[in-house]
Order: sequence, then C-alpha cells, then structure tokens
Amino acid sequence: MTDRSVIVLTGASGGVGRATARRLGERGCRVALIARGRAGLDAAKAEVEERGGEAIAIPADVSDHAAVESAASLVEETFGPIDVWINDAMVTLYAEFLEIDPDEYRRSTDVTYLGTVWGTRAALRRMVPRDRGRIVQVGSAMAYRGIPLQAPYCGAKHAIKGFTESVITELLHRRSNVTVGMVQLPGLNTTQFTWGRTKLEKQTQPVPPIYEPEVAASAVVHSAFHRRREMWVGAPTFMTILAERVAPSVVDRYLARTGFSSQQTDQDLDPEGHDNLFDPAEEDRGAHGPFDDQAHSGSPLLWTSKHRHAVVGAGALAAGLAAARAASRGGGRRMPRRRSLV
Repeated sequence: MTDRSVIVLTGASGGVGRATARRLGERGCRVALIARGRAGLDAAKAEVEERGGEAIAIPADVSDHAAVESAASLVEETFGPIDVWINDAMVTLYAEFLEIDPDEYRRSTDVTYLGTVWGTRAALRRMVPRDRGRIVQVGSAMAYRGIPLQAPYCGAKHAIKGFTESVITELLHRRSNVTVGMVQLPGLNTTQFTWGRTKLEKQTQPVPPIYEPEVAASAVVHSAFHRRREMWVGAPTFMTILAERVAPSVVDRYLARTGFSSQQTDQDLDPEGHDNLFDPAEEDRGAHGPFDDQAHSGSPLLWTSKHRHAVVGAGALAAGLAAARAASRGGGRRMPRRRSLV
C-alpha cells in the first residue's frame, strides 16, 4: 500500500538524511528534501522518485529562520499539509575546544541546534492549528554524553534534547495531538567523515562499533509513523547512556584515555573536500562514508525496539506456558487446606 504522507526532511543530501529519503521513497511518500548542496539534493530527489515516491528539492540553509519558513510554505503549496517533519541537518568540526574559532563554533550551533529549532517552529505553526502532525528530531548518544574533539556537536545535541522536552510538555499542556519524538544514534558510516571540517592530522572516523546509515534511517522512519517519545539505536547508544547515568566520572576518565584515538584512523588526512562548515560540498557523495568494510548493516536491539509489543507478548506467552506446565506437573497433588483466619 502506498503511503501518501507529506514529509519534510532536512539534511537530505547525504548521510542519514539521504538514507532516510530513500526509505520514504519506498513507502511512496511525498517528500520535501531540504539541504544546501544542490548536487546531493537533485540526486536524492531522483532516488525518491525511482523508488515510487514524489519529491521536491529545496536548497536552503536551516540556520536561516526565514528560509525555513519559506520552505515550509512551498511544501504545503506543492503537496498540501505537512504530516511529518524530520530534523536531521547538521554540520560539525573536529578539534579541541580551544582550537575552535568563535565563528566556527557559532556556525555549527546555528545549523545543528537552531536548524532543529527553526524546523520545529515551522512545523508546529502549521500542525498545532490542525491538531495533527509528527516531528522527529534526529539525535545522538552524545545528547546524553559529551566526548572530546566534538564540543560544538555534543553541545548542540544536548540542547536539542532539552529543547524538545520543553516542547513536548507544552503540547501535553495544550492536550494537542501533535507529537514529537527523538531518535538517538550511535556512530555511523556517513558523509560526515568525508566533508566535516577538521583540524586533526589523521582521517576522522565514528567511534566504533560503526553502523551503516540505513540502520539509522530505519529507526527514523519508524519514529515518523509511530508515537514513540524516544528510540535508542544500537548497543553503543544503550551502553553510553546507561554508563553516563550510573558512573559519569568513570566515563570521563575512559573518554580522556580513549576518545582521541577512537575518532581517528592511522591514515593521514586527505586535505581535499573536508570542509562543508560554511559552504556545501559541490558534488553528490551519497549516504555512506569510507567505512563500509567495518560497518554493521543491522542492529538486533533496534529490531527489538521496533517490535517491542511482539517481544512483550512473546514473553508473556512463554511465561504463561511455563506456568501451565508447572501447574500440570503439580496437578496430581492435593493441596493442603488452609485454615481460615476470619
């Protein structure tokens, strides 16, 4: 069955956004693709249409509130009311905090954090009066736990979580049927590692274990069509969040010891193409980064999370069968009568 939902997807030209666009196309959705890079946007549009969906490509910088509002209006003029808005756009840079210039820090925050805020605002302005709609924030395990060399990104993801929780409570206060969900992701093999600005000498990489962007896209699309407040994707996300809750000072020391080396390979950095902080990449780079040979294409924990009702039901059934077997084994015994205390 074709799903004709109207979806807005920011950060659609590469990485998780690109993989998500493909999945939405497979569902037959009408997808508005927002990003800065025209080459990646055009390729994403073609992929959505090849898979059975409809798409429009809207070049826009999500850090610009007016541009986001204009994009939202264009979407509704083209496809009709927006059903789901997915905030995925981000830019980052790799460096120790003291080596990051103020304009660099502000730029990463403006896109990654304020881009989410402006997208959420544009969506809510249209959804709340209609009393329907869904917003999905693409987050990270780093919304709970900061790591070295990524202070702007970690700060933005923490901010998105706090901002989103405020919005959720306001919608509940209104008794609104508009819902907001978060998807917290692990390290992914995305274009982030081929076009993110870096001041390191070695090639950057996600903190292992690494997952393919399709794993993240599966969770994002699931969240788009289910009223889930939050999804944690992959075992590393679970372990990171739980460790931070139990022993944050231990995690501090562990990351101080391993966090620098785990985010770099042994290869010298290719100086070409590692800078989309202020300007987009000029060519289409697809969804994947350079780590296909190391990346996992699936996550058992994600499957369990997506099918939690079936898992709970199976557990209840197993418990019931065990109880029935125990009762049948004891069925020939006569239970002693209890003396009433009344």
